[in-house]
Amino acid sequence: MRLYPESAAVQLEFDKVKALLREHCKTEYAKEKAAELRIHTQRSYIELELQQSHEYKLLLQQSQYFPNDFIINISKEIKLIGISGATLGGEQFLQIRKLAENISNIFRWFDYERKLAYPALTKVIENAYYEKAIIELIDDILDEQGVVKDNASADLQRIRQNLYKRRNELRRMFDKVLSRLAKAGFSADIDESFSSGRRVVAVFTEHKRQVKGILHGESDTRKTAFIEPEETIELNNEIFSLENDERREVQRILKELTAKLSVYASLLKTYLEIVGEFDFINGKAKLSIDMNGQMPNLSDKATFHLIDAYHPLLFLYNKTSGKKTIPVTLTLDDKNRILIISGPNAGGKTVTMKTIGLNQIMLQSGLLVPVHPNSQMGIFKQLFIHIGDTQSIEFELSTYSSHLMHMKYFLETANGKTLFFIDELGSGSDPNLGGAFAEVILEELCRRHSVGIVTTHYLNLKVMASHTPGIFNGAMAFDEKNLQPMYKLIVGKPGSSYTFSIAERIGLPQAMINRARKLVDEEHFKLDKLLNNTEQNLQLIDKEKKELQRLMKENERLKKEMETVMDRERHRQQVEILKEQNKISEDRMAYLKDMERKLKQIVLDWRKTENKNEVIKQLQDLLFSKKEAIVVNKLAKKVNSKYKESAQTITVGSLVKSKKNYQVGEVKEIRGKRAIVQIGLLPMNVEMSDLIVVEKIPELNKQD
Repeated sequence: MRLYPESAAVQLEFDKVKALLREHCKTEYAKEKAAELRIHTQRSYIELELQQSHEYKLLLQQSQYFPNDFIINISKEIKLIGISGATLGGEQFLQIRKLAENISNIFRWFDYERKLAYPALTKVIENAYYEKAIIELIDDILDEQGVVKDNASADLQRIRQNLYKRRNELRRMFDKVLSRLAKAGFSADIDESFSSGRRVVAVFTEHKRQVKGILHGESDTRKTAFIEPEETIELNNEIFSLENDERREVQRILKELTAKLSVYASLLKTYLEIVGEFDFINGKAKLSIDMNGQMPNLSDKATFHLIDAYHPLLFLYNKTSGKKTIPVTLTLDDKNRILIISGPNAGGKTVTMKTIGLNQIMLQSGLLVPVHPNSQMGIFKQLFIHIGDTQSIEFELSTYSSHLMHMKYFLETANGKTLFFIDELGSGSDPNLGGAFAEVILEELCRRHSVGIVTTHYLNLKVMASHTPGIFNGAMAFDEKNLQPMYKLIVGKPGSSYTFSIAERIGLPQAMINRARKLVDEEHFKLDKLLNNTEQNLQLIDKEKKELQRLMKENERLKKEMETVMDRERHRQQVEILKEQNKISEDRMAYLKDMERKLKQIVLDWRKTENKNEVIKQLQDLLFSKKEAIVVNKLAKKVNSKYKESAQTITVGSLVKSKKNYQVGEVKEIRGKRAIVQIGLLPMNVEMSDLIVVEKIPELNKQD
């Protein structure tokens, strides 16, 4: 991306973001990459970088372990491997082994399922492979401490075996010498020491001539002399020679191992880059978690639709200090390309511009940005910025002259892939003349299809935005009642500078403020006042809108709760019905089992008894009792709803009801204690005690 001026990234504080990213990196590779972070314009590259950061962020948030533990910079060692005749030490080989082992863990981590789940992270190792021979070659030669093994070569094994024998001989012989000198009272408190790698005895200086051997020196106090005994000189010489042979053989083996690994020099360099790349992605993911970074939808168009965009550094600062950060929601597209922001000073106009600019640079650098994930951001190839006083003493340019020089560059190089930010367009000159130039500049930038944000206090630019296609107004909200900025961007209307309101807040004399009002053009003053009133009304409407949304949400919540209660009640009723049905089924099953048992008994009685009439009577009683129960259950309510009981005596012609089966009929004849009752078409012989006189309920009374 082309930046203008060169300090544009610094003015947008991108250097501070890079410093924060560098703090999250551990490897030298990642730190250098963070310090030299580039702003790209190729969509595929940006999208891959963002996706990698997003996937690693998910790993961190889900507390998943990723085996990227190697952080040591061994680029020099890897470079040495590729140089013919070079030799690495045991510790250096151990570091190379750790690198290869780390790569092995990374390749194993990316199993089939993880490759599908994290395709962007898989791209890091896509063109590499794991070579197990690197670890095998090192393990054949070195142990866990980086010491060359005895069996690394036959010569080394022979040399070390001889060394072991000679050292044991030397130890035994030396112990004899020490014992003899101690008995003679010649040995000092130290007993023994080493000088130039040779074993010596410590004797009192006055006895040094009485001990045969080579004098290696004396102590600082001159009280102790260090002598190599005569008996051990030959063994010491032999051990010294074997140790030299061992060093030469070890050096030869390490040189040979370096040569064998030289074929993997480029692969090891790739391994180091892989762990560095994962460390860099890890740093980006951690930074995004700190500033609530998200991955928006990426577009090829040089436009954006930002939802709840935060200034990354301001968000971090306010989060630390416990303050609230006001987000920006803004859309710049083909229809609305240039936003003119007006409003009072210190109201957040410049912060709004820097929020958009810094987020755009971060996005095109592959960093997740603090916006709502449903936001859409395009890709720009140029970013121009003009913020603050640009007076140049070196070139003898005034503020306005310098301002016009920047605008000249903007107009000459801006195109449809340019994002620009201009603070106080036209300032530094006569308001009328500067305002006229500002209109011309905006018209030309709009004609070139550039996208950008401009801040101003000029009324003519506010008016221009209301009738020029592609240019629209915006204002920073201001609480006129409390005379405090609200740092919130309101799109669609111009804002007032609140000149007189701020003057009153500061405490200037009222007489002076009134006099200034009289000096202002009446139409100008009316327009500014109208803007004030419009802004306050919009704030009131916005407040009422939020309250309405809150009430609607509350209503929706209550509705859901009511539905939950109703569902619970319906469920309870269904459970009760099922319980009742189960109870009826249980009663029916019990009745059927009892009926089966009784019928079986009747069959047995039929076979055994000679009095068949008695068995038939039992069968009739059993069946009639069932019928009676059915009649009672089904007809009782129906009969009681049509007839009411009476205390009259039963006579011929009386309307009676059977107490057992609730059947209603007319008495035709009385025969002692029984009566003939006409029920339907059939006369029945019924006991008088089973009958009760009833009267038909009139239809009118029934309705009442």
